[in-house]
Amino acid sequence: MKCATVTIIGRPSAGKSTLVNTICEAKVSITARTPQTTRNAIKGIYTDSRGQLVFTDTPGYHTSDKQFNKRLQDVALSALEDSDIILYVIDASRQPGEEEEAIAGLLSKITKTPVICGINKADILTEIQKETATSFLQKQLPASPVLTFSAQEDTGIDELLITLFSHAPESEPLYPEETFTDQPLEFRIAEIIREKAIRLSREELPHSIFVEVSDLEYNEEESKVWVRAFINVERESQKGMVVGKGGDNIKKIRKESFKDIKKIFPDLQLTIDLRVKTQEKWRQDSGLLDKLLT
Repeated sequence: MKCATVTIIGRPSAGKSTLVNTICEAKVSITARTPQTTRNAIKGIYTDSRGQLVFTDTPGYHTSDKQFNKRLQDVALSALEDSDIILYVIDASRQPGEEEEAIAGLLSKITKTPVICGINKADILTEIQKETATSFLQKQLPASPVLTFSAQEDTGIDELLITLFSHAPESEPLYPEETFTDQPLEFRIAEIIREKAIRLSREELPHSIFVEVSDLEYNEEESKVWVRAFINVERESQKGMVVGKGGDNIKKIRKESFKDIKKIFPDLQLTIDLRVKTQEKWRQDSGLLDKLLT
């Protein structure tokens, strides 16, 4: 048996979260069109007859001096330290720029850990875009194999897994075979709600939102689960954007969240109490960031 920890790094919106979800065949990481949707180092676990791969989906690496973005960088970089394999995912529909060069420069200094390069979104790329990305990666990381795949369409994933397992050390699995994530239940629920809030909110809101689950109650006798969660925004004026006219938007968020959260509790009666509150300047609160960005 083989077992390896695999840290995935790349620019925002490179498709890292979609890749983890596709490989694990479950919703491990939330996805959205908005860059930097992922804020934490999230583990997705894939097991088959060859062994186990424990993926860490990191926040998109974005060069910025803002405290919030620097903390996201720290989360991504700290995940590299103890990894057996690094998977660098690039979205070749965008030209390699400053951020891509910064990531490649960082990875070129890593000598003890194998780095695998993956060109994602193959289903929408032109041949010129694929060639440009391949040339960039071969120049920046000449010792690293380069694979092309589409996480969205689930093509080229088998070849990627073969390559990852070929670099994995012999070891016993870290988790039981049926496990696909090690996320705490409250975190998974909060992330599902945040995904729906991002998708159903205006463009200026996503980075201003975080979700906390304040109560999670389980009644075994009645087979019921009750969740109370708060969508937090930075300004009082943003509450109305999330709630919507006559509460229409918050109802949509609750309805869409219910569908995914119900999959966690398939045999239980689920109730979700979802509310919105203001927490001013939370992205500048070091204590709160310590709690949220782990």
